[in-house]
Amino acid sequence: MQTIMKKLNVLLILMMMTIAGSFAQKQAMVPETLWEFGRVGGMQVSPDGTTLLFTITHFDVEANKSTRDIYTMPVSGGRERNITSSNYNEFNAIWRPDGRRIGFLSNQSGNVQMWEMEVDGTHARQVSNISGGISGFEYSPDMKHIFFTKRVQIEESPLDKHPDLPKTNVYIYDDLMYRHWDKWHDYSYSHIFVAPYNDGTTGRYYDIMEGEPYDSPMPPFGGVGQISWTPDGKAIAYTSKKLTGKERAKSTNSNIYLYNLETRETRNLTPFNQGYDKNPVFSPDGRYMAWESMETPGFEADKTRIMIMDMSDGSYSYYSEGFDQSAGNLRWSKDGRSLYFISGHNATYQMYQLTIANREIKQITDGWHNYNSLALAGDYLVGERMSMSSPVEIFRVNKNDGTQTQLTNVNASVFEKTEMGRVEQRWIETTDGKEMLVWVIYPPNFDETKKYPALLYCGGGPQSAVSQFFSYRWNFQIMAAHDYIIIAPNRRGLPTFGQEWNDQISQDYGGQNMQDLLTAAREVSKEPFIDETRLGAVGASYGGFSVFWLAGNHDGLFSAFISHCGMFNFESWYGTTEEMFFANHDIGGPYWAEPRPRSYDFSPHLFVANWDTPIMVIHGAKDYRVPKSEGLQAYNVAQLMGIPSRLMIFPEENHWVLTPQNSILWQREFFKWLDQWLK
Repeated sequence: MQTIMKKLNVLLILMMMTIAGSFAQKQAMVPETLWEFGRVGGMQVSPDGTTLLFTITHFDVEANKSTRDIYTMPVSGGRERNITSSNYNEFNAIWRPDGRRIGFLSNQSGNVQMWEMEVDGTHARQVSNISGGISGFEYSPDMKHIFFTKRVQIEESPLDKHPDLPKTNVYIYDDLMYRHWDKWHDYSYSHIFVAPYNDGTTGRYYDIMEGEPYDSPMPPFGGVGQISWTPDGKAIAYTSKKLTGKERAKSTNSNIYLYNLETRETRNLTPFNQGYDKNPVFSPDGRYMAWESMETPGFEADKTRIMIMDMSDGSYSYYSEGFDQSAGNLRWSKDGRSLYFISGHNATYQMYQLTIANREIKQITDGWHNYNSLALAGDYLVGERMSMSSPVEIFRVNKNDGTQTQLTNVNASVFEKTEMGRVEQRWIETTDGKEMLVWVIYPPNFDETKKYPALLYCGGGPQSAVSQFFSYRWNFQIMAAHDYIIIAPNRRGLPTFGQEWNDQISQDYGGQNMQDLLTAAREVSKEPFIDETRLGAVGASYGGFSVFWLAGNHDGLFSAFISHCGMFNFESWYGTTEEMFFANHDIGGPYWAEPRPRSYDFSPHLFVANWDTPIMVIHGAKDYRVPKSEGLQAYNVAQLMGIPSRLMIFPEENHWVLTPQNSILWQREFFKWLDQWLK
């Protein structure tokens, strides 16, 4: 009997251990979790439509670096196959037009060069050997040429002018745009080069923009998607803003230029538009060119229109007129009768189809997710999809009924041990009687009988939707995992709710959109499971400005603030930022203008007499969009006023925090501050 009881006890213990183990597998996210995820990107489809090509980036936190490898898998489904695995980064992989090889970039030779390999990853060999390396490339459709991009020094540097002072370290300028995003202007520009190509070898190359003080692609975020071969391989259409100095700083007027390889002549295809024109794509027969266009000069967040030009006579037409949404990632169908694209609707990004003949637009996908890219794969579309609860994976989409099938499952092992919180969509009435979408994210294992502290997320941009993005810093799931209810409103000034909602914020920075933020916080915090005495407000960029403004205008609603890279003093910000077109459009112009733009009355520094709440200020020293002096001013004020405050400066980071260890530290200090004042 004792033996039987011992066996039963052992079985009971084993069962309890198994049950406990199954529960233990699911844990809330911690900062390190974000760096366990493999990051999928660079998706391409083989010319025959059967095989996916993409990259996965993994991070080594201890080494504080990343490694990116190239993978393939069938569009029909199956396992991912790693076709490169080295100590180097392989990226920007593309199919050769005949589908027999894969071209990619690698830093294996000491700088970034073009390489090729067989489709199974074997026989990798270096193709280019360009001094200083290259930044991008693409095959011509007939495989007779490639273009590649690299930086070229056009102007004399101080060292060129003073060669007897080789150890000097100085920049000297006589005009604006002397720095941009996170880099000082180094007297060089990104240019496009053309080289003959013959089965894995290249010939003598030349610069199609020789001597021009302009960039293509355009900084800071433009890639080879701004450049396109014509289907016959005889010309290149490229995007460039051919302006210098003050005009470049004040204007968004980029154009699409067509370079003819035979005549070596360049002509401007879009001189009629004074806003952004970019990302040209040609119909399969080469007769039509579609591109993305913004009409309003100086407005970087204007509606992105679909324009189509007949290349035979230069006539053009606005094809998405009447469609109150922006469009991007344009892709022609193989028969040239349709354009597929991505557009935002109600804080999600979906796939759409434009039928050329009747200009009818049809939404293909639906759901709480964002598609970041799309490509055609035979009878299907494929795209990179993410949500607040999942980083990017690749999905296959039925063009006819919108059915979505997940293909990659790169992060299954992470999700097996990670518990995600519930995401909820709410529509809340604003102070002016409109409906506003607010996302509410709950902690894992949410208990409605408990009282939780809550965080108001103030979105950035300012015209950047609080959509179904999966951020590796402002991650709603990791915030919720720290036992906070997250309130994420799509306040005035965000896209995907029509252009009127998007445009309203310009020159009204302290107006209706701030009332929207306050309304969201007040309404959601009425829930019985939220402790309305423990509310915090956090945000970056425009969200950082929002936090600074709320700190002086919240009437005791919040108990803690965190502002990352926010504008604090509009006058000093106007005088130190770089893209003046943004400041002129959204603020209304310089502070010395007559009459003085009313926006300056919204500057947070005017309300510091009302500051009484603990605040943390974070800034990157290489942030030139919102220079670090804005954060330093705010922190100094808080210190001098005796308000509990903390400053966190990252000397090597820009408007974002990008390196693994800095990001983990950011998360730790972020929650340490919030927990101190809200828990």
